[in-house]
Amino acid sequence: MKRLRTQDDGKNIIAAQLKALREHYGYSQRDLAEQLQLANFDVDKNMITRIETNNRYVSDFEIKALAEFFDISYSFLLDGVLTETDRKKYPDL
Repeated sequence: MKRLRTQDDGKNIIAAQLKALREHYGYSQRDLAEQLQLANFDVDKNMITRIETNNRYVSDFEIKALAEFFDISYSFLLDGVLTETDRKKYPDL
């Protein structure tokens, strides 16, 4: 039976994309957690760290919340592929 892991044995596929978005805004992991909390999402710094280091599974609800918060497509978060709308908003990603 195939395990649900990345090739490098990570637990999620959004780690690099989340880190890129966070760094685009100049947020530390703590800053991002605080911004998400202000937007009424239940997140803490440790959650961000564990996602970015591929040590945590990410729920569909969390992917939806991150896409909404950053106003970015699921395509980018899940596959690293920017849509035309994403390219306009984030030309340097």
